[in-house]
Amino acid sequence: MLGEAIGSMLPAALAVALSPFPIIGVVLILSSRNGPRNGPLFAIGWTAGLAIVAGITLLLFGGADDSESNTATVVDLLRIAAGGALIVLGFRKGIGGLRSDAAPKTPGWMASLNDASGPRSFGLGLLLAGANPKSVVLAAASVTSIIETGAHGATLVLAIGAFVLIGSCSVVGAVLAKQFGGERATAFLDGIRGFMLANNAVIMAVVFVILGAKILGDGISGLGS
Repeated sequence: MLGEAIGSMLPAALAVALSPFPIIGVVLILSSRNGPRNGPLFAIGWTAGLAIVAGITLLLFGGADDSESNTATVVDLLRIAAGGALIVLGFRKGIGGLRSDAAPKTPGWMASLNDASGPRSFGLGLLLAGANPKSVVLAAASVTSIIETGAHGATLVLAIGAFVLIGSCSVVGAVLAKQFGGERATAFLDGIRGFMLANNAVIMAVVFVILGAKILGDGISGLGS
């Protein structure tokens, strides 16, 4: 049962982990003068945000494992809406990225991270995970997939814990690499940041279209069952 629950949420959890903005954000924070303190605070905020979204999803849709319930129907309708929205957003990002010949610019909120305080670093991690619509949709999709496997009790808690760990692995991994990897890790993280910033549109377009199609298909399949 635990293996089935983890397998069901793995694609969306990996999409959360590979989202460019938190990776770029944590690398910029780690490169700032207060990076050794603020980087871990950002990672804690990101992890806490995912856990909060997971908990709220569980409270709202805990009955989704009963295919005959109204909750299951609502979940399937929300999946269809969210999946369709992700597909449209993915195509828009992809087309926008192909049309743009300008060099990628660092958004203002990212540029200000060099002077971020500890509480702001924590709050930014929390908001990127818990208030960013794209992260919330992917996180909610992961948790509802776990619920629908029929996992209960310790199995449910372990599966949701696994989601939070997987969804946080890139951010936490960046912090650990910076703490213990020395200059080589710094150069590697800077390269990752540059790649993510330059290819953000393409990365997110692919992720959104693939995950959107899966979520949309799950919703249609659920309504038809």
